[in-house]
This record gives sequence, structure tokens and C-alpha cells, in this order.
Amino acid sequence: MAFAEFLRKHVVPRRSDILSDINPDDFAWAMPIMRAGYGGRGIVYLVVAGVSLWSVWHGGEAEGAESAMRSMDGLIGMFIVSIIAAGMFAYAIWRCIDSFWDLEAFGTSARGIFARTAMVITGLLHSVIGVLAVAALGYRNSGDGGRSLLAAVMQTPLGPWIIGSAGVATVGAGLYYINKGFSQSYRDDLQANHFTLHWNPLLRAGLCAQGISILIVGALIVYAAATVDASKAGGLGSAFDWLHDQSFGTPLVIVLCLGLLCFSLFCFVNAAFRIIPKASDKSVKNLASQISM
Repeated sequence: MAFAEFLRKHVVPRRSDILSDINPDDFAWAMPIMRAGYGGRGIVYLVVAGVSLWSVWHGGEAEGAESAMRSMDGLIGMFIVSIIAAGMFAYAIWRCIDSFWDLEAFGTSARGIFARTAMVITGLLHSVIGVLAVAALGYRNSGDGGRSLLAAVMQTPLGPWIIGSAGVATVGAGLYYINKGFSQSYRDDLQANHFTLHWNPLLRAGLCAQGISILIVGALIVYAAATVDASKAGGLGSAFDWLHDQSFGTPLVIVLCLGLLCFSLFCFVNAAFRIIPKASDKSVKNLASQISM
């Protein structure tokens, strides 16, 4: 019994044990950072999907995040890009803070450490979008910078293996989002209210669309590593290009863009209604508990 108690408290602690002595008021400062981060993330996907749909409607092609940000001219465009940059950096900071203070109450088990490390990695990835937004504000011609870096890494002895590993990890992230959408595990972290109860199907669709887009990006990175050709890799814009080249390509791109609009809604819903275990009142009911009733 003593050994089982030791395992429960220190090796695989339950979230309820971690939260038992936590005062949510001590972590209330994290809420504004979380809201800014998810809000900025939502704006990114709203802009990318919206600009891409507009482009496809007018006979063009869908665009990735950087191209979409560069297409917004004028004061309004600069204002939106400024919000994107601030939001993405806030999201990156939020994920690092979330991990360091263990605000999700994952604990220090192997699973908890893995989850908290993944938070930092996703934060760093979103900080790259923030850098792209800052570059867009300066109208710098850095569109090929990512591929140039990939090409440089590809020429090193272990380059293809490094890039291939990154691609496999990206594929894994895509599968994670798809599974999260199908399993609806995200409902554990959302407040139950009239909005989340009635818009849950769109939240699921958004997560699955995000997972599919990341899955395609990861597959393209793996293909680039396998062929030792950095030009085959790319971000969301490359995923759109690949889809566009398939049979019924344009309808597929439109469906994916609509799905990413749903993902932007998912981000906005998280900004408004996300439950942070260490910062939220324990009396708040989550979406999963209300749907299962």
C-alpha cells in the first residue's frame, strides 16, 4: 500500500492531487496571457484561411501564413499583422509559462514531462510565426529564408536524417490533432456553456482540419528529406499547393480552408472559455461533463 501511495503521489500523480493545495487566485495573472495567445493564434488562421478562400474564389491559389500576412497592405493590414505578431509571441510565452509553472497540472511523471516539453516546442514554433509577422511589417523579402536554411542543413552529413526526423515529428503532431478532434478530449479544457455546447461540431472539424494540414506539411518534409531536395518542403502554403495538384484539388483546398476557419473559431473559443486547472475556479464545469450527462 505504501509503495502504491508513493507511485500515486510522485510517479504518476493524479491531477486532483496536484491541484488539492492550489489557490487559483495565485495564478490569475496567467489568464490574460493565455487569452492573448489563443486570440492571436485564431487571428492567424482566420487571416490565412480567409485570404486563401478569397484568392481561390478569384482564380488564384491558397496561401500560407507568411504570404497571407504580406498580402495585407495599408494601415488596417499593418494593424492586423501587429496583432498577429503580439498574439503569437504571447502564445509562445504562454506555452513556456504554462510548462514551467505546470498550469495544466500534468505533474513530473514521464508523461507529464513529455507534455510540458511539447508545450515549449509548440511555443517556439509559434514564435516563428511572430517573427514572420514582424518581417511582414518591415516588408522584408525573406520568403525563401526557410527553404535556404533547409537546403543548408540538407547539405550536412546528418542533414536528411535531422530534417526527416523533424518531418516525422510533424506528422505525429498532425495525428495528435486529428485524434484530439475525433476523441473530443479538448472538451475537458473548455467551460460548458450555451456557446460551446452548440458549436462543438465546428470545434471538432477545426481540430481535424488543423491536423490534416500539419500532417501534409510533415509528409512533405519527410519527402524532402528522402529525396534530399529542400524545395519539396514548406509550410501551409506548400500543403495548399500539394492539395491543389490532386484530383478535385480546388474543392479540397476550399474544404481545408473552411476547416481552418473552424480552427480559428476553436482558438477564439479557447481564448474566451479555456479552463486552466491551476488558475480556474474548481466549481467551473467542463464541456465533457455536460455532454456526457
